[in-house]
Amino acid sequence: MKDNERDKKKIYEGLITESLPNGMFRVRLDNEDIILGYISGRIRRDFIQIIRGDRVKIEVSGYDCSRGRIIYRLPTNSED
Repeated sequence: MKDNERDKKKIYEGLITESLPNGMFRVRLDNEDIILGYISGRIRRDFIQIIRGDRVKIEVSGYDCSRGRIIYRLPTNSED
């Protein structure tokens, strides 16, 4: 059986394209797929602000490839 392939979570990087209610976001992955992302408990607990245009790491389950959990907000490259 190939159950352990489904159990493994894949981590992608993507761009926040839209902010939705209740800590949910529309995320465009680097491979051009658009999925629904929700923020993880650690990000919610630490009050990390995520806005449109931010780059994030998102964890996608093998069971449902259309949803993922945002686990990390990547630092911005601001040049002053």
